[in-house]
Amino acid sequence: MTNQKQAMLYGLATVLLWSTVATAFKLALADLAPVQMLLVACAASVLVMGGILMAQGRWHLVFELSRRQYLQSVGMGLINPCLYYFFLFGAFDRLPAQEAQPLNYTWALVLAYLSVPFLGQKLRRIDILAGLVCYAGVVVIATRGAVTSLSFSDPLGVAFALGSTLVWASYWIIATRDTRDPVVGLFLNFLFGLPFITLACWYTVGLDLPLGGSLTAAVYVGVFEMGIAFVLWSQAMKKAENTAKVSNLIFISPFLSLVFIYFILGEIILPSTYVGLTLIMAGLWLQQQKVRVRQRGLDHG
Repeated sequence: MTNQKQAMLYGLATVLLWSTVATAFKLALADLAPVQMLLVACAASVLVMGGILMAQGRWHLVFELSRRQYLQSVGMGLINPCLYYFFLFGAFDRLPAQEAQPLNYTWALVLAYLSVPFLGQKLRRIDILAGLVCYAGVVVIATRGAVTSLSFSDPLGVAFALGSTLVWASYWIIATRDTRDPVVGLFLNFLFGLPFITLACWYTVGLDLPLGGSLTAAVYVGVFEMGIAFVLWSQAMKKAENTAKVSNLIFISPFLSLVFIYFILGEIILPSTYVGLTLIMAGLWLQQQKVRVRQRGLDHG
């Protein structure tokens, strides 16, 4: 099997996992507060990523970093998982999964915009057009189709969802200067973020976690969304001969996610969700065109 085929399989496996997490979020939040869910998921993720590093014979890398890199882990851990998932889980706690999930996908566009001032990249006309199309979709979903009234179904929930995209994009801009092994870096970020999450949980809602399906769903999120999916995607990117083809697989995820949301959560998918999601995906596709042009240049170079 060629490296590109392996990359596509890793990518497809990741997309399948990503497609289930919106449903898992809502199942976990049925009985858990967002900060409790974050505590359980983060702890599960730390155990899984630690186990993966041991299985790959790379555990020793955790102890071979500089003092500055460990301090970096504390700072990045406060952003992801602490701040990012606080916003994301807060959005899912307030909004239907069919609304929160598509709004979160606009992070790729936010990343493109933030890359202009922070990474010195140029903003092209197609980026502006992509933004207009994407955020038209956001308005359609957030107003449930009542676009002219601009009456948002849950303004705070929408703010949490869009805030999560800003935090996530900022995290990846900071990560471009991170020279650590990606899995080691993420493991340490989550490990150092865990005490802050534990304190926040203890101080706000308490550490008394209800047993049952919600706890299982939170563990699932930590194992798969925060842990295994990241490792699979890293492998896909590492093996890809054409990264644009693998990256385009993410466009499958939000539509597949609606299938799980409908059949498992029983949410009636609104027409506005289909329209808004299609607009968001179209905007992201437009924004991806510069990646494709760059990739073709590398392929022919």
